[in-house]
Amino acid sequence: MEGVVGVGRLVATATCTAFGGVVEGSGEQVGQRLLYRRVSFLASLWQELTRGLVASRWDEDSLDVLAAGVDGQGKDLPSKGWMAMRRLGWAGNAAPAEGMYVSDRVRRAAEEYAARTLRLAVHRRALVAAVLATWPADPRRRTGAEWAALQALLPTGVSGVEIRNRTRQVRAYLAGHGKLPAGLCELEESPQVAAQVLLAAMDRQQVTLQRLDETTARLRVKLPLCAAPASGREWAWHVIDLRLPGTVDPDAVLHISTLRPTRAGRIAVDLPHSRPAPATTASGHRVAVGFDWGVNTLLTGTVGRLIGRAATARVVTDGRPLVFDATVVSAKLHRLRTHREHLAAKRDHYRALADRLGFPHRPGPPRPAGHRLPAVCPMCVRSPPPSPPGWSSVRRGMTPRHQHLTVRCQVMEYPHHPGRSLLGSARCGSHAEPVGGAPAPPSGPASTTCTSPKSTPSPRGSDPTMILLVNSVPSGVTARWPGRRPFCRSGRGWGAGCRCSRGLGRRCRG
Repeated sequence: MEGVVGVGRLVATATCTAFGGVVEGSGEQVGQRLLYRRVSFLASLWQELTRGLVASRWDEDSLDVLAAGVDGQGKDLPSKGWMAMRRLGWAGNAAPAEGMYVSDRVRRAAEEYAARTLRLAVHRRALVAAVLATWPADPRRRTGAEWAALQALLPTGVSGVEIRNRTRQVRAYLAGHGKLPAGLCELEESPQVAAQVLLAAMDRQQVTLQRLDETTARLRVKLPLCAAPASGREWAWHVIDLRLPGTVDPDAVLHISTLRPTRAGRIAVDLPHSRPAPATTASGHRVAVGFDWGVNTLLTGTVGRLIGRAATARVVTDGRPLVFDATVVSAKLHRLRTHREHLAAKRDHYRALADRLGFPHRPGPPRPAGHRLPAVCPMCVRSPPPSPPGWSSVRRGMTPRHQHLTVRCQVMEYPHHPGRSLLGSARCGSHAEPVGGAPAPPSGPASTTCTSPKSTPSPRGSDPTMILLVNSVPSGVTARWPGRRPFCRSGRGWGAGCRCSRGLGRRCRG
């Protein structure tokens, strides 16, 4: 059914908190903890009455009677739930325990909530019946003909989410029991009833509400003094002052609220309020979209159509919600956040490496005007004069098998025997050999530089340390330095020269 909403008044609900009260007869001050206990007593009594009434009428025959909307004499059922329950003769099931006194107004509130619960079940029952009557061969994917048959049996205004949820519910029942349910009452158990008190179904003999000023309202409600009151003397009027939130306008009309004791020890008061809304002139478009803040979504809206003229003007809506979906934008933001964190980690890693290298690989003091970078990187030096003719030079870097030696030095060259190693069992990867017919050394090596073969590169990130093994120099052998080609102290390897971008802040890759 399409809902018809008047244009002249807007209704909303504001949640307040009751922090304390006063017993009207004796003037006793009731703190928040004691008031919470007494509200919980009333909520428990109300919950037991409602649960018993709903469970006693949870069958297909009772739901058929409510769906028909007429009583045994063929008269239409009242719109108020508690009156419909009493017209059908179902109110007798909401009886308190023996020896417990509960007023007729409290039973009326329980009957009202039970009628609302059963009427909601009638709507779900029609939806489940349509799904069962057109159960598809593949519940995960209906064909076009199956969708057409389902749409023909569904009630007006059913959304795709409801169809999906009920299909999943029936599929789970089929997987667990091996058969389709006969109806809603077999598919579901009796609905659960929340521990709250629906004060709107009570009259002045149980609750009153008065607005004192723009920010304060006074709620008078009769609460039990114990968990199982035996007589009316164990019920007392409590005066509770409520501080209204800023969303309640000064000219708003307050309506009877609902009490909800929460698990956190807070007494929540759901306070409906309404305010007049001036009717707009029906000119131009007669179809509009209204939005409001959603509960689980950012925005929720619906389409309204203006019908009628002047005093008979109404806004008609089918009640189908329009939901703002930010899933795509949220996924994009998540990817950008992950990318940013990755770049930040790389930045921190490079900064830590630059701090170990020193200036100019890390930011230093600002350079004065006209300052020019040196022609040679400060991390690089030039080698001493060349060695005498006849002996080759070793210009290679450190290999992993030399990393266990932590002596920092420069690479020096002395001839040594080509078949012997200065590292014992770990043979040297290269050695100096006579060139141009020069005589071999008289007795083994004088000193050497143990380096890896040229085809074995140094690992990236290894400790830039060169090793030097010096033995006694025999008589007649003169130690010489390698040629005057520039080499780098960073230990990244030997080459034709320094290729570290001349001190521009990059690591030497020479």
